[in-house]
Amino acid sequence: MRIALLGYRSQPFSGGQGVYLKYLSKALVEAGHAVDVISGPPYPHLDPRVKLIELPSLDLFANGLGSLRVHHLKSMTNIIEWISKLTGGFAEPYTFGRRAVKYLKENGHHYDLIHDNQSLSYGMLQIQEMGLPLVTTVHHPITSDLRIALSAAKSWYERLMIMRWHSFLTMQKRVVKQLRNIVTVSDCSRQDIARDFGIQPAGIGIVYNGIDTDEFAPMADVKRLPLRLMATASADAPLKGLRYLLRAYAQLLDKYPDLELLLVSKPKPGGKTERLIRYLGIGDKVQFVNGISTREMVRYYAQATIAVVPSVYEGFGLPAGEGMACGVPMVSTDGGALPEVVGDAGVIVPAKSVDALVHAIDELLQNPERRNELGVRGRERILDEFCWDVCARQMVAYYEQVLTRADR
Repeated sequence: MRIALLGYRSQPFSGGQGVYLKYLSKALVEAGHAVDVISGPPYPHLDPRVKLIELPSLDLFANGLGSLRVHHLKSMTNIIEWISKLTGGFAEPYTFGRRAVKYLKENGHHYDLIHDNQSLSYGMLQIQEMGLPLVTTVHHPITSDLRIALSAAKSWYERLMIMRWHSFLTMQKRVVKQLRNIVTVSDCSRQDIARDFGIQPAGIGIVYNGIDTDEFAPMADVKRLPLRLMATASADAPLKGLRYLLRAYAQLLDKYPDLELLLVSKPKPGGKTERLIRYLGIGDKVQFVNGISTREMVRYYAQATIAVVPSVYEGFGLPAGEGMACGVPMVSTDGGALPEVVGDAGVIVPAKSVDALVHAIDELLQNPERRNELGVRGRERILDEFCWDVCARQMVAYYEQVLTRADR
């Protein structure tokens, strides 16, 4: 098949959607298909066999509002993007859809199938009406992010700005009801999408995400440290629950004063995470790393005593899968789809419970045999159920169903 994967921003460090495009495109190429990734900035890191087609935007989150130049005003799409950012909105999914339509009007005939990675923009409906077979992955409904962000807000102004930024949800709710082929990454996400977007769960396919088990693998030559916790989580996103892990870590230091906490994350200067760390008095204990390579990430996992996923909600839970693939004993919350990924190969605790995190981590720190057992079982579970080869086979089978229906 000739497949076009679409992503409005796809750099892996921008979030799980970038990781998804990187590894799905690679797995599809390895399965014998021709794959182009059509993306806005920041651009993805792709296998050399995958062609990247860049659709430049203003990328205002990186360049700032002051980056607008006179020549940008020749494009209505650019003007929409700039005005939205100026007023606290997030127009990238919408403006990417406009650019994708323009590109595919000229080049869509090169592809057997178009696969959109959750832009859920009005442009996707235009692509669908152009007669191009369209598949859409919805990782989870962003309505979940909105609810959690609003509950964590401290003022009416903060709530107002959160609502403004999430205003693209109005578009997504309208679009998703008209899409013909929706696939998601877990049963939890399927139920949440159906509930929040008002569609039938039976009409949503499931293809679990994969983990690159060649890259994310144990490192036999790296010594595991006796007292290091590790987590990969967006520092200031309430959805990721980092504040609960920080509070748990502060309590654990009373019993384990040499316990380290390594966070693959980048907190906002002066943001909530930095303020909480100062309040807890643990600034000299917490180490942040960011912008690292996959190899460096795997080495950090190899050194970690325990990996922790403190999320309030995950549509799938890539950090859990990646840590388990590296053979690290896992403590995870039950937020969203995490129990589907972790299963019985890790310790699962209630989301938002500091005490439960403290208890689970404490027990594992005292039991090296249990840690070794979970590390082995976690690796085996990912190999058996969540590697990208499995994902690619299931996705291709879904594509074939879509193409069969389109030919009728």
